[in-house]
Parts: sequence; C-alpha cells; structure tokens
Amino acid sequence: MALTPSTMLPLGTKARDFQLPDVVSGNTISLETFAGKEGLLVIFMCRHCPFVKHIQGELVRIGKDYAGSNLGIIAISANDAPNYPEDAPHLLKEMAIELGFTFPFCYDETQETAIAYTAACTPDFFLFDANRELVYRGQLDESRPSNNKPVTGADLRLAIEALLAHTPINFDQKPSIGCNIKWKEGNSPTY
Repeated sequence: MALTPSTMLPLGTKARDFQLPDVVSGNTISLETFAGKEGLLVIFMCRHCPFVKHIQGELVRIGKDYAGSNLGIIAISANDAPNYPEDAPHLLKEMAIELGFTFPFCYDETQETAIAYTAACTPDFFLFDANRELVYRGQLDESRPSNNKPVTGADLRLAIEALLAHTPINFDQKPSIGCNIKWKEGNSPTY
C-alpha cells in the first residue's frame, strides 16, 4: 500500500467531460448528466483500498444527505481491474448495491478520466461549482485508518455547505491521502 496524497489541482480548473458507464444501471454518465446542478462532487475511489473502506459509511451518508439537494455526485473507479480484480466492475456494482449508493458509480477502464482530473489516490475528492470550476479538492476529514479520529466528513461537508449557500469556501485545503490509483502499464502519469 503506497501512501499517496492528492495532487491538489489548482482551484478554478474547469471540470473535464467524460463518458463513463455506471456499474449499477449501465447508463452512460457525463457532465451533462448533472446539468442544472449548482455543484458537482467527483470522487475517485475503489473497492479494495483500506482508506476507502475506512470512510465508505460517510460516503453513503453524504450521498443520502445531499440526494435531494442541488449537488450532483459521481464516484469513479479507475484502478486496473485485470491486475486488481477486487476492483472489477461487477464487484464495484456489488459494493454500490450493498452500501446503498444514491449516486452513480462509474468505471474508468481507459483511465483517461482519472488522468484528466489528475486523480492520484483513493479516495480523491473534486468539488466543482455551477460553472464547473474547481472550488475544493482535498481530504474528507482528518480521520485515517490508523489515527483513531472519527470519520465525520467535516472538511468536505463544510465546502459543500458553503458552495450550496453561495458563501466563500476556505482556501486552506489539505490533500486527501490514500492508496495510489493502480495504473495500467504505460498510463502512470507524472503529475
């Protein structure tokens, strides 16, 4: 397990479009899917990572808490499934159903979307405003699998609440930490 921080993509960066299959419905999800939403949360995650397992309950709560809001949410797994079979689409579907995700969980087989977003770790969070400009990237909260701090989602929730209330978002953002994305041979980006 390689401890990897998020790249901290510059604030203001525009969201890149994508066309990815939702592992549950089979529908193709894109930026257009979230047209009209005041915000969009893009979460890069996977099934096998202990950092994701540590916070998955909070991801479910965030999905449910904002299901009726003006926030769109999408989770994306970009791990190399042939070499990490626990992250294969059919097992991602099983995870989404078991946990009760209220948002699409997509598989980025080519890893092009992960590269376009400079995703580096699982979990990695990117929050965009109504203009699809990046307003938050960083950690869910201070909790890690080994530090005994409670999983609250505090950092991400504060950013979401500020976005939806049209108030300033704190620029003091700390990188997410997790397992590195499992890149296919030849895909490993040098951010």
